Amino acid sequence: MLATLIASVASGEIAASLERAKGAAVAYLLAAIAAFFGLAFLIVAAYIFAADRYGALTAAIGFGFGFMVVAIAVVVIYRAKSRRELRRARRRHRSEGKALAATAAIALAPAILARARLPMLIPVLGLLGFAIYKENARRPRRRG
Repeated sequence: MLATLIASVASGEIAASLERAKGAAVAYLLAAIAAFFGLAFLIVAAYIFAADRYGALTAAIGFGFGFMVVAIAVVVIYRAKSRRELRRARRRHRSEGKALAATAAIALAPAILARARLPMLIPVLGLLGFAIYKENARRPRRRG
């Protein structure tokens, strides 16, 4: 009975939070649409001002070049950001792979030790010790 009561309270909370999320999504969508049209009218007003001051052809060329510069800047910034994120992801995957290999080596060490003879055991212990050392050694921090 207590579980049913807890489940009903939880489901009521979930439903209420979903309703709030839907309301927020609609409100933000309407705000985004209004902002888009406001920006469009401001651009048209700026074009009309420029056309009156410099002529229609000059204003159109200026606005065209201006928007092309903005588009190129967006693409360049996005590519730089995605390259930086890709480098971070590669670094993270590499360190996770090293940690996984070290964990696997430590986990398999008792099984290897139980079956190995002493001459074969020395290199394995050396590699295991080196892996533990490399995992715990401090590395200089690189910026990037």
